[in-house]
Amino acid sequence: MHDDELITRAKAWLAEDPDADTREELAELIDARSLPELATRFSGTLQFGTAGLRGELGAGPMRMNRSVVIRAAAGLAAYLKAKGHTDGLVVIGYDARHKSADFAEDTAAVMTGAGLRAAVLPRPLPTPVLAYAIRHLGAVAGVEVTASHNPPRDNGYKVYLGDGSQIVPPADAEIAAEIDAVRALADVPRPTTGWETLDDTVLDAYLARTDAVLAPDSPRTARTVYTPMHGVGRDTLLAAFARAGFPAPELVAEQADPDPDFPTVAFPNPEEPGAMDLAFAKARETNPDLIIANDPDADRCAVAVPTVDDGWRMLRGDEVGALLATHLVRRGARGTFAESIVSSSLLGRIAEKANLPYEETLTGFKWIARVEGLRYGYEEALGYCVDPEGVRDKDGITAALLVTELASELKAEGRTLLDLLDDLAVEHGLHATDQLSVRVEDLSVIANSMRRLREQPPTHLAGLPITRAEDLTKGTETLPPTDGLRYTLDGARVIVRPSGTEPKLKCYLEVVVPVPTHADLTAARAKATDLLETIKRDLSTAAGI
Repeated sequence: MHDDELITRAKAWLAEDPDADTREELAELIDARSLPELATRFSGTLQFGTAGLRGELGAGPMRMNRSVVIRAAAGLAAYLKAKGHTDGLVVIGYDARHKSADFAEDTAAVMTGAGLRAAVLPRPLPTPVLAYAIRHLGAVAGVEVTASHNPPRDNGYKVYLGDGSQIVPPADAEIAAEIDAVRALADVPRPTTGWETLDDTVLDAYLARTDAVLAPDSPRTARTVYTPMHGVGRDTLLAAFARAGFPAPELVAEQADPDPDFPTVAFPNPEEPGAMDLAFAKARETNPDLIIANDPDADRCAVAVPTVDDGWRMLRGDEVGALLATHLVRRGARGTFAESIVSSSLLGRIAEKANLPYEETLTGFKWIARVEGLRYGYEEALGYCVDPEGVRDKDGITAALLVTELASELKAEGRTLLDLLDDLAVEHGLHATDQLSVRVEDLSVIANSMRRLREQPPTHLAGLPITRAEDLTKGTETLPPTDGLRYTLDGARVIVRPSGTEPKLKCYLEVVVPVPTHADLTAARAKATDLLETIKRDLSTAAGI
């Protein structure tokens, strides 16, 4: 784009920007003729996809801001009306990030101006409360303003349809087309009143629904340390635990209040190195039975447990996924157990032994939630759906309740979550998982790695021959197309894909090592660790990362 054209585009954007903060930011860039920065912000438009919108806050069409959100809301409203929902209800929730409340209000105004009805949750609340509210209130759609566990500079816009699950193709493309059709912001009616701000009735109904997750007569003795990671989970989780009769969780005080700057962590994601350090410190003071952490919008749940050497270990999402599945099977759960293709194959073994239906889906709860007859679904990235009739999405609050119930039952037997994981390894083989995750500044690095793997695919990893290599862009008999590669080895599996929400290349590794008896666990774990490290190294070389 020519320099003068770039400045002209920036000035045109500035002229209709409704936000004083981003107007000031953009005016300074124009006055300083910061052409490289302006080129970055005006190189295209933030693309609406199956994750909705997510990006860095700031001025311009490649950033998250009120102008972009108003256009997205107008596109969603046009899509809903084209589908016949001319006066349907749209429920809007938001987290505590910078600008989230503004984006929620803008969305409500646009929906109202389009002739739809809009209702906004009373304050920043967990994403699962919004997912619940959609079905509870009979809405035709829902919007959650959140960037989940992204860095503090980001925000996002997640769209649900009336079934309470996130959008999937072709709805995303159809909404994107309606967004592209929006011309001037002045053409989008935005009244200043006319929508409803909900009271706590919906939250109370959600909390009442959490009662259904637990068995009526189960023990409730496990003691917890809890961190909401500077997010919005605290009050809802504490209320749910109080209703259930669990001991009140010990809070990580430094991370207890919502704070959009996430001052104690580099990334507000329990999986990231260092994010759980304060929780571990609190646990060393209070000696609980387990640590529970939510991500900032509380749709994910992390669990850490004490080890025999007086330390603490964060459980992998796959481990928690298997524990919850085992707990539900023992409780007599019926229905389909489902997971994404990047999650551990152990769930399939558990379901098979229990004579339960089992399905694999593409990555993301937008796919898991759509499995017919779903009873339980999980994804390795700390997402668990334990009550699909209540919340058809991952829910970090109900998952926390269920894992604490399981810990309480095991405690009554003089056992722990680690003991149960040992039993599963002996019963089904040790399913050990790991991830090679590379965060990039330049997205072309990811594209180059994927192209390299396609053009020069590895034939062996860790000395194991690759018996099957699948390019998932072509789809399979059971999966629609997606940008990913799957390698099957003897006793191992690798999946490589670009992240849908962050600038990351993600490689998901799993090895399965037979464990004849409990006495063989130590050797099996050592073998699995060595295999995973070697696969990781070989894959890194093959991908050029």
